[in-house]
Amino acid sequence: MSSPSEGWGVLHLFCKARPGAEAEAVRIAVKAAADGDHQVVVAAMLGHKADLCFLGVGPDLWRLRALQTDLQLAGLEVVDSYVSLTELSEYSANVPDKQKQARLYPQLPPEGMTAFCFYPMSKRRVPEQNWYTQPYDDRLAMMYEHGTSGRKFSGRIVQLVTGSTGLDDYEWGVTLFGVHPDDLKDCVYTMRFDRASADYAEFGPFYAGMVADLDDALRRVGLH
Repeated sequence: MSSPSEGWGVLHLFCKARPGAEAEAVRIAVKAAADGDHQVVVAAMLGHKADLCFLGVGPDLWRLRALQTDLQLAGLEVVDSYVSLTELSEYSANVPDKQKQARLYPQLPPEGMTAFCFYPMSKRRVPEQNWYTQPYDDRLAMMYEHGTSGRKFSGRIVQLVTGSTGLDDYEWGVTLFGVHPDDLKDCVYTMRFDRASADYAEFGPFYAGMVADLDDALRRVGLH
């Protein structure tokens, strides 16, 4: 089967606009992918790592694979990517059902939040700092503290945390949508002081940009 038994597939594609890329072919690729339960969020990226991010979310992994293929055929170069699944963590037993459904089946992008960043992360497995040798109750307490810090940013930040153990190089992908760019910075900075992050988190590369409608994003990177 090409669909998860629970939740949706998530594919981040970070692309560069190369000479010869065809804007209309990109539009056709995104329209074909964003159908039914599938969504494609587009962001114009800042910095040298990528020009555009296409965040594909939905139940059919073949549909997400087709998005990747079609964007490449349109002349975009995929310079980085991340593969993950929406999930409920083992620490979410007491989370209300409405929040559980939002984690498994998110509706993106959140309204009014155009600041965007993505980073992967894992928990450490080194002597004296091995997350997976800590008792469950201790891990639960640390994650509760972490969640309490995150809730301070309600209304400023919406986060999508997706699982990638066995699927990509890290264990989770974290996508943040913010009202302002500094909301992203303040949130990540604040939550790094929680013990779950300070003692046990390893972070991968960060990507930052602005969510936009497709035509605006293409224009911003020189594709018309």
